[in-house]
Amino acid sequence: MYDFAIIGGGIVGLSTAMALGKRYPSARIVVLEKESQWAYHQTGNNSGVIHAGIYYKPGSFKAKFCREGSRSMVEFCREHGIAHEVCGKVIVATEEKELPRLESLYQRGLENGLRISKISAEEVKEIEPHVACIAGIRVYATGIADYKQVARKYAELVEAQGGELRLNTKVEKIVGTGENQVLETNNGTFETRFVINCAGLHSDRVAKLGNVDPKAKIVPFRGEYYELTPEKRYLVKTLIYPVPNPDFPFLGVHFTRMIDGSVHAGPNAVLSLKREGYKKTDFNLRDFAEVMTYPGFWKLAAKHADEGIQEIIRSFSKAAFVRSLQRLIPEVQSDDLIPTHAGVRAQALMNDGKLVDDFLIVKGDRSVHVCNAPSPAATSSLEIGKAIVEQIPEPQPLQTTVSV
Repeated sequence: MYDFAIIGGGIVGLSTAMALGKRYPSARIVVLEKESQWAYHQTGNNSGVIHAGIYYKPGSFKAKFCREGSRSMVEFCREHGIAHEVCGKVIVATEEKELPRLESLYQRGLENGLRISKISAEEVKEIEPHVACIAGIRVYATGIADYKQVARKYAELVEAQGGELRLNTKVEKIVGTGENQVLETNNGTFETRFVINCAGLHSDRVAKLGNVDPKAKIVPFRGEYYELTPEKRYLVKTLIYPVPNPDFPFLGVHFTRMIDGSVHAGPNAVLSLKREGYKKTDFNLRDFAEVMTYPGFWKLAAKHADEGIQEIIRSFSKAAFVRSLQRLIPEVQSDDLIPTHAGVRAQALMNDGKLVDDFLIVKGDRSVHVCNAPSPAATSSLEIGKAIVEQIPEPQPLQTTVSV
C-alpha cells in the first residue's frame, strides 16, 4: 500500500515526488516510469534553457512558476554541483514591422517582474557580434543547464527520502477499490491512496484511465534541430531569439549555446505522426488517427495554415531552414549546420482548436493530473512540484487491527 503513486518519471514527476517526500516524510511514495531511464522523453530532448519568463501572460501559472523557477533551478544546480550557466539572451527584431511586437514583449517582461533592458543594434553586437538586427531586448536571467543531470539528482533525492523508483513499469489500467486505487502495470500491481499523473505525452490517456476528462487532447509537435559545426560555434556567444509571432504558439527558430559548448539551431515545429516520434519516418496508427479525427486539430490547422506550411517546408528543406537562421546571423551557411536530435512537445489542444497556453492541472477523485506541461516545465519543475503538493490532502495513518 502506497500513500502516493506518481505516473511518469520525467522532470515534473520526479520533482513532485521530491516535494511530497519533503512535506510528508513518513508517506510511502512510488514513481512508475515505463522507460528504462528517467527523463527519457520531453526532459531528455529539450534545449536545456533556463527560461526567465518573458513570454508568458502575466498572472498565469507559466509566468509565476517560470519566474520563480528560474531562480530555484539555478540555486538547485549550484547546491548540487550541476552544470549550468546564467548567460542571458537577446531577443532581436530584424525588420521594422517587428518593433511593435518587440515593445509589447518588453512591456510583458516588465509586468512579469523581470530584469530586462532595451538595447540598440550596436549594443546587441557588443553581446553577439555576428547578429544582424535593428533593435533588441536583453534578458539577464536566462540560462542553460543539463536537465538530464537535474532529473537524475531529483531521483537520487527521492530515493534518499525513502521513495521507491520503478523503471520499466507501464501503467495499463487504473481500478478504484473503495478508498484506494490499484494501478495495473506490465510489472505488477500497485495499490495507492492517491494518484498523480505526470505522464507527459500520454497524460490525457492516463487521465482517462482514471476516469478524468481533461477537456483537451495531447497533440505531439516535433521540434527539429541543426547543430553548428565546431569551427563555427564562435558565431554564437549566448542565446539568440527572434521576436515571436504572438498568434503562433512557438517561438521560431533560434540559436542556443548548450552547456557542453555546442550550439543548436532551431527548432521548427511540425506535427509528429507518433507521440514519441523523433524521426520524420516515425508513425503510429493510433496516435495519427486520434489527431486526424480530432475536430480541434483541424480548427487549429485552418487558423495557422500559412505558418504550418512554412514549418513543414523547413522540415524538408535545409535551405529554407538556413534562410530562417540567416535572418539572425547572415554568415551562417548550409555547410555550417549538421542535423542533431529532435524533441517532441506534448501540447494540449482543446476541442475548439485553441491551444492550452498555460500549465493545465486537473483534479480527479483521489488524483491530480498534469495534462499540459510543455516548456517552460523543466525550468519550473521545482515550483510545479510544490504547487501540485499543495493541492493534495495530507495522508491519513494506515488503519491497523490489533489483537489483544
